[in-house]
Amino acid sequence: MFNGFNQKTIDFMWNIRLNNSKTWFEEHKDEYKRDFQTPMKELGQEVFERFTAEYPKYDFIHRLSRIYKDARRVRDGRFYRDNLWFSCEKPSTAETENSAILTFWFDLNPENWSYGLGYYAAKAATMAKLREKIDENPKEFEKLIDLLHSQTEFILDGEDYARKKQAPTEKTQEWYNKKSFSLIHFGKIGDELFSPKLADRIVSGYKFLMPFYDYFITSVEYILF
Repeated sequence: MFNGFNQKTIDFMWNIRLNNSKTWFEEHKDEYKRDFQTPMKELGQEVFERFTAEYPKYDFIHRLSRIYKDARRVRDGRFYRDNLWFSCEKPSTAETENSAILTFWFDLNPENWSYGLGYYAAKAATMAKLREKIDENPKEFEKLIDLLHSQTEFILDGEDYARKKQAPTEKTQEWYNKKSFSLIHFGKIGDELFSPKLADRIVSGYKFLMPFYDYFITSVEYILF
């Protein structure tokens, strides 16, 4: 059961950022497991079980990041992450392993925490399919935009195309011009992060985002590249 992170969690993240070496990490591995990895596992498992219990037909899987970076991608000698994340998503298959995967996630780093729904880096064809769906029925998508604007938990985030694409309506323009996107909430390091109620907030947020997930999953999720 998740009981909250604590100040030692934050201290460890700052320390691994400042002391990113195997020697330091091995000396503080017990702190990592106790103060960072274990509470993240507990939070991820609780959120996953509660969320998927309400949406069993989606067959989501749960993933938890490792603190070790892929050695093939290390360019600066920093082999350890100073953040951890977990996700809730559809499993990859032989047919979809090269497609963009729409993901619910939570991330914790030394400066802040965030959670939401989106793509790590959507493929160009993925966003093209989304634009096609918007073109077919702009009013349908505008209902989702109105839903997003009705609350203050999540904002639309993502890089825009340098050359503006012309959307079918003014209201859909912001989405139409995204290279990739996420619906994200940024939280400050503070009392909520140290409370078991953090799990309640994440589950509630994921449930709010389900209409967006359903819209995107039916239009762009299983495009092969």
